[in-house]
Amino acid sequence: MTTTPKLSVLDLIPVRDGQTSAEAVRASIGLARLADRAGYERYWFAEHHNMPSVASTTPPVLIAAAAASTERIRVGSGGVMLPNHAPLVVAEQFAALEALAPGRIDLGIGRAPGSDPVITQLLRISGPTADVDRFPDHIADILALLSPDGATLRLTSGREYAIQATPAATEVPTLWLLGSSDYSAKLAAELGLPYVFANHFSGEGLERALELYRSGYRPSEAHPEPETFLTANVVVAPTAEEAAERALPQLRAMARLRLNRPMRPLETVDQALAAPRDSDAEQLIDAMRHRWIIGDADAAAAELRTLATRHGVEEIMVSPVAGARTDEPRDAAPGREQSLTLLAEALSA
Repeated sequence: MTTTPKLSVLDLIPVRDGQTSAEAVRASIGLARLADRAGYERYWFAEHHNMPSVASTTPPVLIAAAAASTERIRVGSGGVMLPNHAPLVVAEQFAALEALAPGRIDLGIGRAPGSDPVITQLLRISGPTADVDRFPDHIADILALLSPDGATLRLTSGREYAIQATPAATEVPTLWLLGSSDYSAKLAAELGLPYVFANHFSGEGLERALELYRSGYRPSEAHPEPETFLTANVVVAPTAEEAAERALPQLRAMARLRLNRPMRPLETVDQALAAPRDSDAEQLIDAMRHRWIIGDADAAAAELRTLATRHGVEEIMVSPVAGARTDEPRDAAPGREQSLTLLAEALSA
């Protein structure tokens, strides 16, 4: 039986040439409002640092803005890169978000740094962070701090000291573990937590990760059954030709990243089409293009249904990576808006 998946959105807040990051953020908040109206399940912001083409650096701030601008959609992080933050700070930020938008907050947590080695080291020496080797302990700490009972710290004197994330909301954010390897799949299964495979970024090892998660799952009180969904890069347009053109700027940017070339703001569609040929990049682009969903609405909807059915998931989180044309408004994202609108309409038909 074919599955028609629920849809969600992962946003890295892409910044294109000639666009300020402030304009990119305004475009994404508008996109969140559109997703809310179109019936999308959730809207998550990623955490990446020091990338000219990405403005999504602080998920809690962006989540607060999106929550204030929407009515029903769940908003969250995809994810908070925990090694960059103290667990207590993360717990308090998401307790505050839950108080602001009760029942609508997701806390997605990842183990990667979300940046290059230099920025990772800068984060380590310039502020409170978490030891990556203690990642499982810090996940447990956050769960305890967010719970109604809070956590207990034993002082060197032997006295116990109660700690709780405040403001203490009536509900607790849903915590998801994110990953693109076996590690997070196994840990999520062991802790009885929902899990998301970062298929939009890696695409390798998906089947193994889901099998490890489902087969090793230990039921928890909050999550008696395993919960999982996939992410996917998606570009949808009225024609397959337009979709292919709008996918090109992000494909070229990902090729630059994998070739370890200097990063820069995203090209516009017009700039990408006019760029000289690059055989090294084109080889990578061809490989990535086969893993992305790029096409007209009917074709994209069919691919998403096939993906959901093949992997036994009822939800797919799309990363709308359609590029912009040079003459399109800088504080909006017509190509990404088009992708979300067409996809929602095709899947609901």
